Amino acid sequence: MAANTADFDEFYDATHRRVLHQMYAMTGNLADAQECTQEAYARAWQRWKTVSQANNPEAWIRTVAWRIAASRWRKAKNGVTALVRHGAPDHTPSPDPDHVALVAALKQIPESQRQAVVLHHLVGMSVEDIAHETGAPTGTIKARLSRGRAALAQLLTDPADATGEATGIPAGGEAS
Repeated sequence: MAANTADFDEFYDATHRRVLHQMYAMTGNLADAQECTQEAYARAWQRWKTVSQANNPEAWIRTVAWRIAASRWRKAKNGVTALVRHGAPDHTPSPDPDHVALVAALKQIPESQRQAVVLHHLVGMSVEDIAHETGAPTGTIKARLSRGRAALAQLLTDPADATGEATGIPAGGEAS
């Protein structure tokens, strides 16, 4: 394997700049040329035993890189054709602020609690089903749900609501 690696490395060092320049000239875009060339070399490495025996491995690389570029152009052209045919996609409404807050809060609780809360409250699984799927005892799942809900309650509580400032009532007092 080490001989194959050294052989491929030597081939790459000797040819990659030349193939990149050729692909840049053929595609007219340096970023596309770099991506197509690197993809071609990655594919060559996967088949190096066969590619290294070819009459001209550099031509194999160049052909594969060109085919990758042509495939990208076809996909882009088909995408434009579909857009023209079907029109722009409908406007997607922005996410509900409550949903955004919930996702942000879920990211802040431990993974095991997050998993239990999501499976139980969002997916609708029973405690027993969650225990079976995760391999944890049902008591552990109940504890994770309890702790997860408590953590979420703290994270999702509006500080203004907790002090009463949003309603104009001072904390611990009555409205005047």
